[in-house]
Amino acid sequence: MPESPFSFCGLPGSKTDYDRASAVILPVPFDKTSTWIKGADKGPAAIIEASRYLELYDIETDSEVFRKGIFTARPVHAASSSALVKKTDSSVSGYLRDNKLVVTLGGEHSVSVGVIKAHARHYKDLSILHLDAHADSRESYEGSPYNHACVIARVREFAKNIVSVGIRSMDVSERAAIHNKKMFFAHKIHASDKWISNAVRQLTDRVYITIDLDVFDPGIMPSTGTPEPGGLGWYQVMKLLAAVARSKRIVGFDVVELCPSNSKAPDFLAAKLIYTLLSYIYANKPRR
Repeated sequence: MPESPFSFCGLPGSKTDYDRASAVILPVPFDKTSTWIKGADKGPAAIIEASRYLELYDIETDSEVFRKGIFTARPVHAASSSALVKKTDSSVSGYLRDNKLVVTLGGEHSVSVGVIKAHARHYKDLSILHLDAHADSRESYEGSPYNHACVIARVREFAKNIVSVGIRSMDVSERAAIHNKKMFFAHKIHASDKWISNAVRQLTDRVYITIDLDVFDPGIMPSTGTPEPGGLGWYQVMKLLAAVARSKRIVGFDVVELCPSNSKAPDFLAAKLIYTLLSYIYANKPRR
């Protein structure tokens, strides 16, 4: 694998060598179907830049996950959504064959489709944990079945067990696809953490996590293309992710929809989210 021109957390070469790295950071700077605020294609670079200022010791897990090795791949580019699905599927499949944990950085949410497709083919009985403000279950939007509003509809074509958390915006056409036991609406979970164990129970042993950053309240994450009021807080999201890591095998994840602005705090939140989730994964269960 060629050396990347930049690395997540600004790690030294000894911790970014592909052959020895446990995890791969895959930037996908794609923003072709965003329907309001543009700029998600700048998200991966902003996250990587902010990650250089992270403390590499994680207090909660008493660990330094960077020592597992984190390789930052060259970005995947595509001219269309359909082309992107093929390119990300191919790239991620190669990393999975090499037994890497792939962390994809979007870009708009449509980047997740090919990535999840590759994981679903590689890991049998895979479930998807979907954190988002939006249901993203339209069959088509603005003439495209690969619009960012259609991600979960496309993912259902190859992964049947999907648990959605933080949802607070959807079209009436999406109601028929909703599985009530696997849909955790923001207005029903904001006052308590009791729902977390129920959400975790809905997942199979192998889990892929797709995180649209607008799942967070815009008070702490304003830099998204479609911000929605009433989102989750940092500790709500992290309690859920920690619970999943303790009892399930997280085989990959993505963080999408960062639309960078003048404020660097949201960029840093995204970087911290990635590093903390990696810390949870490696602290709680060895790769196998």
